[in-house]
Amino acid sequence: MADVDNSKLEMPDFVDPGGYGEVSGEITVPGTVGKSQSDEYNTLDEPVRETIMRDLRAVGTKFYHVLYPKEKKALLKEWDLWGPLILCTFLAMMVQGSEDADMSDGGPEFAQVFVIVWVGAAVVTMNTKLLGGTISFFQSVCVLGYCLLPCCGSLILCRLILIATQNKLLFILRFIVTVIGFVWATFAAMVFLGDSQPSTRKALAVYPILLFYFVISWLILSHTNV
Repeated sequence: MADVDNSKLEMPDFVDPGGYGEVSGEITVPGTVGKSQSDEYNTLDEPVRETIMRDLRAVGTKFYHVLYPKEKKALLKEWDLWGPLILCTFLAMMVQGSEDADMSDGGPEFAQVFVIVWVGAAVVTMNTKLLGGTISFFQSVCVLGYCLLPCCGSLILCRLILIATQNKLLFILRFIVTVIGFVWATFAAMVFLGDSQPSTRKALAVYPILLFYFVISWLILSHTNV
């Protein structure tokens, strides 16, 4: 019997029964090139400045989507409360007591704005959830808070108008500016929150949103101290 060549019977180091080639390696996150999942989400070694700048860019992007409310899911993808906190603090500082008032008189007004904004947003959100809304509690609060941006813009313009000597014409101008901010804020909020409501209950969800921004706009219009 002829000798069998044992070298031909040795198994190769790698067997690929499916013909797909080498498949070992790290799983990458979609949308990233050359970065593994652990590298993408590991921010423990990230400089503080880079973390702050990334958060500021995210807040700025959400502000842009409020001013140009076209993409309906822009504020719902990654919610945060930094923007609402900034806008709420700005509103409270701008509409607090007059310069002639005592420090104790300015405190309650400052706190009053916080109560109106945060409690009001919570009540509107609870109404949305009770009507069958599909978004989370904090997503709704995030949208309502970011959509205060047009109201803050109208507040700035009203403060500039108040520098001049007041008359009926300037009051009408302030009224128009406040109404524009109110309509813009309400429209933006409905763009982001409209699809989360059942089609038969959208009217019931719109009314609390209108009331919420109406109260904010009334505070802006009724503020007459520079």
